[in-house]
Amino acid sequence: MTHTLAKHTVTPTLLRAFSWVAIIEACTWIGLLAGMYLKYVTQTTELGVRIFGSLHGAAFIAYVVLTVLVARRQRWPIVWTTLLALAASIPPCMTAVFDLVARRRGMFAHAETSRTAPGERFDPHGQLVVETGP
Repeated sequence: MTHTLAKHTVTPTLLRAFSWVAIIEACTWIGLLAGMYLKYVTQTTELGVRIFGSLHGAAFIAYVVLTVLVARRQRWPIVWTTLLALAASIPPCMTAVFDLVARRRGMFAHAETSRTAPGERFDPHGQLVVETGP
């Protein structure tokens, strides 16, 4: 017999969202820098700053929120990993770099299986399935 329970853990969907937002945040940084170049160096238009400033602000907030969610659910050490992930949102394009390095170091590799007890597994939708006897 099996029971499906929701478990407070990182799902593949949450990890995909974290990665996409990290990339989007980096891209909006590039757009904002290009807009600032056009506004302050060439003095041709403010449009890039208006557009990418708003987009970057939204991407930044989304990245911070997702970082806190993933950090809590993955139980990242606050001092090193979580603060480093948050600090990555300040320099241009470092959120994408952090995501890449975190994946290569296996910080997301066992997000679903690392916190299961014997007889537990996750279904494809991220729901915990508990095996209970015959």
